[in-house]
Amino acid sequence: MRIEASRELLAARPDVWAVLAEPYHLADWWPGISGVHPDRRGAAAGARWRVIGLDRPTLLRRPRAESTLVVRAADPPSLFAFHLSAERLDVTIRLEATAPDRTLATLAVEGPLLFGDRRALPRRAAQRLYDLCQTAASL
Repeated sequence: MRIEASRELLAARPDVWAVLAEPYHLADWWPGISGVHPDRRGAAAGARWRVIGLDRPTLLRRPRAESTLVVRAADPPSLFAFHLSAERLDVTIRLEATAPDRTLATLAVEGPLLFGDRRALPRRAAQRLYDLCQTAASL
């Protein structure tokens, strides 16, 4: 199953890319992640990051459960894709400049069992990216 969401962000595409390409920012915009331990390759294709879940348990996960994220593609500043192994999710983020200071972010999530809260993952991630960019734009 595949679910998509798009949101126009209040930031230039290179600035949005800088947020996506910084492993330690993942917890700021991807729902359910509280921490990241990237490998030395950072956001390069093939990189493997250890990710830590939230403190609260869910129906299928214990608190602070660890998983692996594998970067599938990184094409600055337009495409970032990764696989979350424990969740069996493939995530693709495409960035398109709509104006010098605006970026359309399209997030697609593909995987089994996309029901309930998981159906909202791309929309929630797009909203969190928007919030990050809005905060930076207002500074």
